[in-house]
Amino acid sequence: MEKSLARIIGIARHRLSTDGDGVTTLVAFHGCPLRCRYCLNPQSLGDGCRFKEYTPESLYQEVRIDELYFLATNGGVTFGGGEPCLRPDFIRCFRELCGDGWQINLETSLNVPADNIASLLPVVNTLIIDIKDMNPEIYRNYTGQSNALVLENLRLIADTGRQSDCIVRIPLIPGYNTDADRENSRKALEVLGFIRFDLFTYQIRKH
Repeated sequence: MEKSLARIIGIARHRLSTDGDGVTTLVAFHGCPLRCRYCLNPQSLGDGCRFKEYTPESLYQEVRIDELYFLATNGGVTFGGGEPCLRPDFIRCFRELCGDGWQINLETSLNVPADNIASLLPVVNTLIIDIKDMNPEIYRNYTGQSNALVLENLRLIADTGRQSDCIVRIPLIPGYNTDADRENSRKALEVLGFIRFDLFTYQIRKH
């Protein structure tokens, strides 16, 4: 039963062409395997008791209010976080509830077991991959983790021919990588057959 419950840190409606095609609702899960130096959603870490728990059914009932928008614009639900791929059973169950009419997108670091990704690929339309940097040393310095699982999952996606369904975000991270590093990441991803990239610079907030 635990697999069918998930803590959700936020639900954002009426997003347009920011998390996939059309009008989308962003659903952000609590929980993440990374500890990035510039975490965009720190509320996804640590104690999640203050956040509401959902079942796939209760989440579906809440977000289906926008189904007409989804169907009219080829939109749907984007699962982010935190790390949505820690909850493959939840997402697969949600897909069964909403059917094939909605787009389901994932915003993911891919730093999860390969079995999780393999089970999600049949039910997901687009993966928006936050790759950080392909260089293992840069990645570890920035996230505190190895990128071995990330590389394994990139190869898995390539082996299934789903590269064109992925948008890979390659950030310039001040103090951690350079434009040359970012170019090296892009070239390594192109070798694997990835063709859609989002290059940008992290805007670091001064405290």
